Amino acid sequence: MKLPELDKPDRYTGLYIFDFGDHTGVGFTAEEVAELLESERYREGKVYKIHRAYPDGRLELKGVPAETFQLESGMVFYSTTSEVARADFKRLVDTAIEATPPCRAKVHLARYGEERLAVAFVYPAEYEDEVSAWLLATGYQTAGVAEGGIGVVERYYRDAPEILEQHQLFGTSERISRTGDALLVSVRQAVQR
Repeated sequence: MKLPELDKPDRYTGLYIFDFGDHTGVGFTAEEVAELLESERYREGKVYKIHRAYPDGRLELKGVPAETFQLESGMVFYSTTSEVARADFKRLVDTAIEATPPCRAKVHLARYGEERLAVAFVYPAEYEDEVSAWLLATGYQTAGVAEGGIGVVERYYRDAPEILEQHQLFGTSERISRTGDALLVSVRQAVQR
């Protein structure tokens, strides 16, 4: 895979490279990649996330399976008391109000049976690294046991707990994603941003 020379490579950290097979584009957002993979024409493309970029133009890449853009990931924070669970829920929502998360997400206060309560934090799987960094940066902590990952969210949906409260979070992005024709007319450009 031959990549173009990038002006200010550090600006590309967190963005994606899309290998179309006959050419490569650098600088796609997660939303743009998801849309390309949903299309009939580009569904076989290969995707790489730019984890680090160095001043000399070198990039650290991580391959990202196409399925990742169709899945949700998240964390489930368990509690045995209603008071602790409600406090965890409120603290997570308040944290998101003070420091906007990197992507859209939903927060549920859920009950499993009579005694087991949980706070579920669910977001698009392609934002796993960014959400983890956001949680660490904000210092969010809970009092109980926590689990995370795609499988945890799949199990959460399968168990279908009773949702007592819910809150939708809207992420912030410095980069505006293109959609539809605006995205498709640019796929031949080696550098997207």
